[in-house]
Amino acid sequence: MSGIAVRNLTLRLGERTLIDSVSLAVAPGEVLALVGESGAGKSLLLRSLLGMAPTDAAVSAQELAVDGVDLRAANERRWRTVRGARAGLVMQDALGALDPVRRVGAEVAEPLVVHTTLTRADRAGRVQALLTDVGMPEPAVRARQRPHELSGGLRQRAVIATALAADPPVLLMDEPTTALDATVQRRVLALVRSLADGGRAVLVVSHDLAAVSLIADRIAVMRDGRILESGPVARMLTEPEHPYTRELLDAARRTAPTSRAVTAAVPVLSAAAVTRRFGDRIAVDAVSVDVRPGSMLGVVGESGSGKTTLARLLLGADTVDAGEVRLDGELWNPLPERRRRARRRGVQLVSQNPRAAFNPTWTLRRSLAEALASVGVPRGERAGRIAELAARVELDAAVLDRRPRAVSGGQLQRAAIARALATGPRVLVLDEPLSALDVSVGARILTLLERLRDEGLAMVLISHDLRVVGQLADEVVVMRGGAVIERGPTAEVFAAPQHAFTRELLAAAASRT
Repeated sequence: MSGIAVRNLTLRLGERTLIDSVSLAVAPGEVLALVGESGAGKSLLLRSLLGMAPTDAAVSAQELAVDGVDLRAANERRWRTVRGARAGLVMQDALGALDPVRRVGAEVAEPLVVHTTLTRADRAGRVQALLTDVGMPEPAVRARQRPHELSGGLRQRAVIATALAADPPVLLMDEPTTALDATVQRRVLALVRSLADGGRAVLVVSHDLAAVSLIADRIAVMRDGRILESGPVARMLTEPEHPYTRELLDAARRTAPTSRAVTAAVPVLSAAAVTRRFGDRIAVDAVSVDVRPGSMLGVVGESGSGKTTLARLLLGADTVDAGEVRLDGELWNPLPERRRRARRRGVQLVSQNPRAAFNPTWTLRRSLAEALASVGVPRGERAGRIAELAARVELDAAVLDRRPRAVSGGQLQRAAIARALATGPRVLVLDEPLSALDVSVGARILTLLERLRDEGLAMVLISHDLRVVGQLADEVVVMRGGAVIERGPTAEVFAAPQHAFTRELLAAAASRT
């Protein structure tokens, strides 16, 4: 058959079986969603379908066909004819998928150069159309920029556009809406559904069951390298047979907004009219916020609205052009780094892209040990502290001795949270901290963050997921175009939004529940 056909696919890495006799099929015009915990093997399975498994892995299958091409004995030359032309891949790590020195337009155009005979002018027009289709604002401007100049959400849209460039009949998507706000998620999901309706076979890996329910025809649940259960969306969401599927659904439903009284404590971190410009563009426009002990400030808005830039200003990772940031009442930004260094342990980041934040040649254990050493923890005490940190974020101890490339995105994000906690910070800045986590693990991390907040840790939560913000944040600011357009206690803003854009965000989020 055309589409995707897999029968008894097994992948072994040394003595470990990471994918165990997996069978699945995706027909043209169909969306199959593959869900399950981080580390279940979902992303590895996707990569195996395009010959991108680790080089030292042993892969076997009784059937492995993409768009009707038998790939069981394919060499690298044969795989290259499939990637991009017959099957497009949207990777989870958008920053890692883009060439850091190449302009976005050139990146999107690359499959057109390789797989089509379009002229340069026609390619430029096709790039503009692709960027528009995936909801990229100012596509002509973004096409001239490089990946580091884009927000995480904009980078992810560029990756989706690249995967679609050569018009492949099969589309493989690994968490395609991870870094996107609710309104853009809705547009991208509608695009994915329309691509399937136009005849593509689409396989989507996702931890977001709400998103899956909007676009998928069938769901397959994966755990420990095996498919536990599969079936039509309606049955899987209402009458799942496997206990693990029911566990995933229960976790997805435990995100109802909560309400707490906003603390009146003196802010530990404050920004006063901070502004940041990049050339003629104002990324953050005179924004003021307060972050209080034992409280969480939520920052929401579209991708590209300035949320991540604001986080960098609060961290002192970027310098304000105007205004100031104070930590414990003392100037924090602008200051030269040498004057901040002694206090830097007090403000820690959990980034949107943890894979780029870890040394790829170090094990996770070594990275955690380095963080502990930086704050003076004696060598003899580090092993015990590392075990405590791993347990707090529910990270399997066996994972600690692997390098970043050998663990899932969710496992790596949990390790990033553990490393941020290692210095004993007073303020934690979380930039999409749950974006790579499946719902069951995400629910546990939510519980962890609630406990840390209640223990007195001040937090800033940058997120496109309004359900998470509604559950965790005491106060919320809504950003658009670099400015704050609405602010207040989260429960009040969510119950009675005053700005039309806030109402649009909330309506988009509600449509996915």
